[in-house]
Amino acid sequence: MRHGDKINNLGRKKAHREALMGNLASQLITYKRIVTTLAKAKALRTFIEPLITKTKKSASKEQIMHNHRIVFSYLQDKSAVKELFTNIAPKVAGRPGGYTRIIKLGIRLGDNAERAMIELVDFNEIYGKGKGEAAAPAKKTRRSGGAKKKSATAEAPAAEAPAATSEESTASE
Repeated sequence: MRHGDKINNLGRKKAHREALMGNLASQLITYKRIVTTLAKAKALRTFIEPLITKTKKSASKEQIMHNHRIVFSYLQDKSAVKELFTNIAPKVAGRPGGYTRIIKLGIRLGDNAERAMIELVDFNEIYGKGKGEAAAPAKKTRRSGGAKKKSATAEAPAAEAPAATSEESTASE
């Protein structure tokens, strides 16, 4: 029975699986998108998203170095860690999670495996037009009537605009 066994072993032992995930994560960080099998892409998503979150949680200098060392212990690639902390972290600073996107590509001819492309969301030029810089996190408020006030102020200028056009139409006659 496999009750509570949620990890996808990908047909590998633990050391081989960790090496595979580290290599795939390094390549994803370097190239911003990679094509692999669907099972590996789903496993990679659960591996890399906590690492990207660690790049955002940096309060003091000691904490920054500690997070660098933790991420390096998973990736074992200095250039990927540097890329992650210098280029990727500022872009995902305003995003509360969901840093990757998986797109299914169909089957592979040789062995009928389902292929998928996994990419970093903020680095896609097609879907992310106008989102080059990190946005400020959304403010959560519990005020009552906030939406009513916004709708009342939105209606007031809208009500004035038709009046101005009707005055212009009478002036042009």
